[in-house]
Amino acid sequence: MPTVLLVRHGRTAANASGVLAGWTPGVGLDDTGRAQAATLASRLERVPVRLAVASPLQRCQETASTLLGAGDDRPPLLTDDRLGECRYGDWTGRPLKELVKEELWPVVQSHPSAVTFPGPEGESMPDMQHRAVAAIREYDARVAREFGDHAVWMAVSHGDVIKAVLADALGMHLDQFQRIVVDPCSVSVIRFTPLRPFAVRVNDSGTDLAALVPAPPPPGAAPESDAVVGGGAGGAAPTSGTS
Repeated sequence: MPTVLLVRHGRTAANASGVLAGWTPGVGLDDTGRAQAATLASRLERVPVRLAVASPLQRCQETASTLLGAGDDRPPLLTDDRLGECRYGDWTGRPLKELVKEELWPVVQSHPSAVTFPGPEGESMPDMQHRAVAAIREYDARVAREFGDHAVWMAVSHGDVIKAVLADALGMHLDQFQRIVVDPCSVSVIRFTPLRPFAVRVNDSGTDLAALVPAPPPPGAAPESDAVVGGGAGGAAPTSGTS
């Protein structure tokens, strides 16, 4: 079966400042994010990507466009809402340092399968996982039909979404998905087969290993064992950013 590259979008100002962007319009890549995307594009130059699908949100569209380049042989870029960020409802646009004080925060950390984000636009985390996994498997089957079992394709999405897809591929319950880290512009690779999916790589960003040295947490950061809702800004400090 084909190989799918799950790419998280590059860093945004919201990531860097610790704000949960969610579906807020107009959140594009910052200078660091654009540099991350350009670096990843060079790493992918010899990878024959046959198809790309991206979240409709600006940060993913910008990342995908950079990765695919502008040549005549550029593969098609499709857009699918199912790869869009989790709909965080009333949490959208709020600083993480405020959200860590909410009663729902520890449930997001330890029992995400029970979480529905507040407000009329809030989505449940299981619903987010189900629609994302369905989209990935659907496109994977399409790529197999159109390009063959050894084709490579790419999906550009968001931290929590990619973590949920990886959890499914690894046979993990959604309640365990906070154990996975997906940094900005990282690549995670899954190969689906008739018997089982194989997680070939997780959170590969090709960065210097010095980035693994823990940094001091910012003021008001969540406990070190908490996962960042949305995925964080990357690096060793796990509570410094978001989606």
